[in-house]
Amino acid sequence: MNALFYAVPAAALLALFFAWFFFRQMMKESEGTVTMKEIAQYVREGAMAYLKQQYKVVTVVFIILALFFAVLAYGFGIQNPWVPFAFLTGGFFSGLAGFIGMKTATYASARTANATMRSLNSGLKIAFRSGAVMGLTVVGLGLLDISIWWVVLNAFVDNPDASQKLVVITTTMLTFGMGASTQALFARVGGGIYTKAADVGADIVGKVEQDIPEDDPRNPATIADNVGDNVGDVAGMGADLYESYCGSILATMALGASAFFGDTALQMKAIIAPMMIAAVGVVLSVVGIFAVRTKEGAGLKQLLGSLSLGTNLSAALIAVLTFAIFRLLGFQHWWQLSLSVLSGLLSGVIIGKATEYYTSHSYKPTRKLAESAQTGSATVIISGVGLGMISTAIPVVTIAIAILLAYGFATGFCFEPSQLGHGLYGISIAAVGMLSTLGITLATDAYGPIADNAGGNAQMSELDPSVREKTDVLDALGNTTAATGKGFAIGSAALTALALLASYIEEIKIGFGHLAEKGGDMAAQFAELSRASIPDIVAHYNITLMNPVVLVGVFIGAMMAFLFCGMTMNAVGRAAQKMVVEVRRQFREIAGILEGKQRPDYTSCVRISTRAAQHEMVIPSLLAIAVPVLVGILLGPAGVVGLLSGGLGAGFVLAIFLANSGGAWDNAKKYVEEGNFGGKNSSSHKATIVGDTVGDPFKDTSGPSLNILIKLMSMVSIVMAGLTVLLHI
Repeated sequence: MNALFYAVPAAALLALFFAWFFFRQMMKESEGTVTMKEIAQYVREGAMAYLKQQYKVVTVVFIILALFFAVLAYGFGIQNPWVPFAFLTGGFFSGLAGFIGMKTATYASARTANATMRSLNSGLKIAFRSGAVMGLTVVGLGLLDISIWWVVLNAFVDNPDASQKLVVITTTMLTFGMGASTQALFARVGGGIYTKAADVGADIVGKVEQDIPEDDPRNPATIADNVGDNVGDVAGMGADLYESYCGSILATMALGASAFFGDTALQMKAIIAPMMIAAVGVVLSVVGIFAVRTKEGAGLKQLLGSLSLGTNLSAALIAVLTFAIFRLLGFQHWWQLSLSVLSGLLSGVIIGKATEYYTSHSYKPTRKLAESAQTGSATVIISGVGLGMISTAIPVVTIAIAILLAYGFATGFCFEPSQLGHGLYGISIAAVGMLSTLGITLATDAYGPIADNAGGNAQMSELDPSVREKTDVLDALGNTTAATGKGFAIGSAALTALALLASYIEEIKIGFGHLAEKGGDMAAQFAELSRASIPDIVAHYNITLMNPVVLVGVFIGAMMAFLFCGMTMNAVGRAAQKMVVEVRRQFREIAGILEGKQRPDYTSCVRISTRAAQHEMVIPSLLAIAVPVLVGILLGPAGVVGLLSGGLGAGFVLAIFLANSGGAWDNAKKYVEEGNFGGKNSSSHKATIVGDTVGDPFKDTSGPSLNILIKLMSMVSIVMAGLTVLLHI
């Protein structure tokens, strides 16, 4: 085993240490007044109760799937026997990352509000470093899981062919990515339904019908809304980016083992490289986190600059050190592979900046969107949809160029079929580059819900209005950074999904290897196919656009993106209807709520969101698992490749559109609330509230779930490749 590998578990432990350090620092801060502590406790209890229920449902699903994989492995011999265990650990660590992040957020919000009474910088510091707990936990647990499985499989996988052993190890490790993706999808969908049902209900009845401020304690849905920020935007996001981070590293390791097959020393270097880049990224993320600070009275642009300083510093340092990593590993073309990583890093920065431009109210597009509110809700909706559609152009072109550059740098711009493996490795390592500094990138994302909850706590605790003004500035910044984080996630998903598509072909070859081991008349042919190149497998199954089976798969994949979004949006709509009915009932039947003489029944609203989320999340999530299996059974590998291609193309563009439209609507509302175009309680304000309400499931439920859908369908296809091969010999 390469001695440099030990830097990977060391970096994992470093990340977890600083996550613990920032958590302990935050816990030393005061939660403020008795009322602030009481409200924080309500939110904390509601969030933990929801998560407990969600994990019960997910545990049942995981046990069923693990047993199914065990039957394939031990009953039919068409699955690696390690798969059921790897699948379970991937789900466990993904859920653990979300749990730790959410627990931190529920303790941090009141402390952020209390610190903001001292200064804006104090509030930013607590919120951001609490968000860093999430970022560092995700990368720490991710690298720890990868390290453990690398050591275990190296010790127990027995194969006389050293090159083949590395292929088996890395493709087996890919299956824990399916566990992470499955957990992430349930967390994102369930959390997204919960938070947006509460948010929409609170906005429609509270702000539009009753003219009371956001997070007003008189609103029965306000506690459920604050709980939702934690279960959707923190726990769900943590599980989401855990699987993105691990998926990119695992796919690159598998492609490295395949691309350099036959040269064991080079294979090992190609496998270690993505882990090393991620390990160095952990250290640089910690450096960037300590660099984030701001001055009192800072505006949105200054705050964005503060966060950008940390993220850009980390990105610039990893760009430089990547060259040193490849040189240290001894790659002959070390500078070319370094440029592949750099293309991924730069594409991530460009996508982030484009997202910031289209969603921040510091820039023209969102300000124009706010201006359209002067003529009513309809023009706000139309303008927001148009803005979201236009905003897809820069990210899509950026990713397209990044793919070509990453492939070209890795192959010396030779696009011959013989260089396909090296080129795909270049694309995959570009995804690792994009996510290498996830520790700080995710901190800028997780910080947003903490700032949002801090504002809610300040409002419900009836603190001085200046405190709410400061938390609103932090919250507006959080909306922008959250949209940027979603852009990063979907951009990396596009690159990773492309790498997973190649990994699927590699898994098909391993499936042929399992059949060859069984013997029989076709054993020799199966053995030959198990050693074939990717172009040979493509030719064997006629995977071309002229094959109608491939085209059918493409259409089904594109349909899946829209079907999944439609189901999750309707789920939010149904849950929100129940919430609206309950909030209206309380205003009508509980005397004294609007006068502040009687406390609303917060618990009933929390219960509605919890039940709705648990019920509604199951079918969309199971659909994402079932469809790739059915397509593999009915259409074979050609249909599966079409499915994954169609899902990737449609899902990537749709996710950007949804995230940016939703982010822009949210910040347009905040721009009006700052006193523009009539300010709070004006007709323009009410129009932007409607836009924000429409955008809620766009940006926080359906949009962010799509990047998980894309990768989960790929992971399921990879895990089921053995069965697909058996049915389509």
